[in-house]
Amino acid sequence: MTQQVVNALTLGSVIALFALGYSMVYGILTILNFAHGEVFMIGAFMGYYVQKLFIVDNQLTANPILIIFLSLLVAMVVCGALAVTIEFVAYRPLRQAARLAPLISALAMSVLLRNIMGVITKFRVRPISTDLLLPQRWAVHIGETTIAASRYVIIGVTLISLVALELFMARTKAGKAMRACAQDREAASFMGISVNGIISLTFLVGAVMAGIGGIMTGLYYTQIDFSMGFSLGMKAFTAAVLGGIGNLRGAVLGSFILATAETLGSYYISFTYRDVIAFAILITILLFKPSGLLGKPIPVKV
Repeated sequence: MTQQVVNALTLGSVIALFALGYSMVYGILTILNFAHGEVFMIGAFMGYYVQKLFIVDNQLTANPILIIFLSLLVAMVVCGALAVTIEFVAYRPLRQAARLAPLISALAMSVLLRNIMGVITKFRVRPISTDLLLPQRWAVHIGETTIAASRYVIIGVTLISLVALELFMARTKAGKAMRACAQDREAASFMGISVNGIISLTFLVGAVMAGIGGIMTGLYYTQIDFSMGFSLGMKAFTAAVLGGIGNLRGAVLGSFILATAETLGSYYISFTYRDVIAFAILITILLFKPSGLLGKPIPVKV
C-alpha cells in the first residue's frame, strides 16, 4: 500500500504541473488552450536533447543533477517563449471573435505543433536515460517499500514549483494583477493593469510549469514521443475540471485524486480499467458538484 501511495503522489505531481496551465488560461480568458499539451511535449523533448549532449557511450560527461537542472532551465525558457508566441499569433487576434473561433485556433495549433515534432523526431519514441541520471543506488528503502530516486525527485521538484507558484500569485504585484484579470478584465484595465501583458504572462507561467512537467514526465515514464501531449493532456484537463476549472488549488487537488484513483484501481482491480475508474469518479463528482470540487458555481443570467 505504501508503494502505491508513492506511485500515486508521483503521477499526481506530473499531472498537476500540466493541469495548472489549463486552469490559469481558462481563469482569465475562459478558453481551453488545447495547444498547452504540445507545449508540454516540446518541453519534454528539450530535456531529451539537453541530456543527449551529456551522454557519450552510455556514460554521463557531467554531474547528473547539473544535467537535470539545465534540462529544466532550457525547457522552461523554450516553453515560455513558445506559449507567448502562440498567444500572440493564435489567440490575441481572435479575442473579440465568437467563442468557437479561439477553440478552433487552439485545436489547429495543437495539430500543427504535434505534426511538426512528429516530422522532426521521425514519429519515433525517444528514450530518457533515467537510470543514468538517477541511478538505482540513490533509491530510498523504507521497510519493504522502495522509493526510486526518480520518484522523490519528481515529488520534490513539483512541491517546490507549486510553493513558488503560490507565493508568486499571492505576494507579487504581477500575481495580484493576474488574479484581478481573472475576476474582471475590464475593471482591471480601468485600474491601469495591462491586460494584454498579464495574459501573455499567464501563458508564460503556465508554460514554465508545463516545461517542468515535461521533464518530470520523461524521467517518470523513461520515454517520450510526439503524441504524449494529447494523451496526458486529456488527464490533465480532466483533473482541472474535477478540481474546478480556473481554480489553481482545485487543479492540484483534482490531479492527485485522479492519480490516486488510477493507481489504486490499477493495483487492486485491473490495469485495464484504470481510465474507466478515473473517469467514473469524475462523472460521479460532477453529478453532485458540477462546478468541480473547489470551483465556484457560474451565476445564471436572467
